[in-house]
Amino acid sequence: MIKAGIIGATGYAGAELVRILWGHKDVEIKWLGSRSYIDQKYASVYQNMFELIEGECLDDNIGELVKQADVVFTATPQGFLASVMKEEYLKQAKFIDLSADYRLKDKNIYEQWYNIKHQSPQFIKDAVYGLCEINREQVKQADLVANPGCYTTCSILTAYPLIKEGLIDADTLIVDAKSGTSGAGRGAKVNNLYCEVNENMKAYGIASHRHTPEIEEQLGYAAGRKITVSFTPHLVPMNRGILATEYASLIKNPDGSYPDAAKIRSVYEKYYGGEKFIRLLEQGVFPETKWVEGSNYVDINFKIDERTGRIIMLGALDNLVKGAAGQAVQNMNLMFGLAESEGLELVPVFP
Repeated sequence: MIKAGIIGATGYAGAELVRILWGHKDVEIKWLGSRSYIDQKYASVYQNMFELIEGECLDDNIGELVKQADVVFTATPQGFLASVMKEEYLKQAKFIDLSADYRLKDKNIYEQWYNIKHQSPQFIKDAVYGLCEINREQVKQADLVANPGCYTTCSILTAYPLIKEGLIDADTLIVDAKSGTSGAGRGAKVNNLYCEVNENMKAYGIASHRHTPEIEEQLGYAAGRKITVSFTPHLVPMNRGILATEYASLIKNPDGSYPDAAKIRSVYEKYYGGEKFIRLLEQGVFPETKWVEGSNYVDINFKIDERTGRIIMLGALDNLVKGAAGQAVQNMNLMFGLAESEGLELVPVFP
């Protein structure tokens, strides 16, 4: 059995980790860390775990945790793991960090966008960006995985094959994404109160959202050069889900024509046809958040706008599963040589 510890177990992503790992046949949860609920029964914080999880919340003492766990999940705010990480910890346990501390390879960009000083940049080089469908082989060898964010997972996977194959101009990419309120975390914030969110939709982080450089960096690897994208997130009054609608200019064929739908579909099939957790929808069927809720799936499809010479790509996922905890478990499975889908055979909840 793999012994797992979770720091930040009482946040939404942490709670989803608990839910998934509880049903994982190869994992024993050894540590439920939560600075806010030390010594309280976990099931008193999340009553859905009554008679399922018997343990109490512990503190965030990683030095003690790594002595008891094979893998440590940190579902914590930006800066936490970077402030405590030590070389000796990585010799004792594998780490999967759900924050952005090790996602960006340039610490200056991290500090610019997150407005905090990176306290352990020496670990950035060896950290693997845990987007399994793209970096699977690197994840298998990793001791430290930077679990991608929810917006970024959806945004990157939706456009990646077409950028990789040079079918779209990456610098024309516009990502218009919507998220449910759980993406903002469980902390009490006025902007997330029911009366603020209900019957409302709003854009935020306009031209300044901190996931922008992450999207640019990863899609830049696909393009083979630095790229610039426009990313605008929106908050919508639902609990879970992300829908990304992405627009880009198609690159013409040598004869001056645009790639047709069959060509675009073949490229998506080339990259994702064998992927367990990416579902390429049938022609004319476009992703909806309800179809992936509670699951580790990403639904993707596209539509060519012949009038403008652009393509519209759409992707949907559950921000707490494939966008956070589910992807973290998928990474863990790869790191420990397990079947990649173990513990993640989660049928989407509908309605």
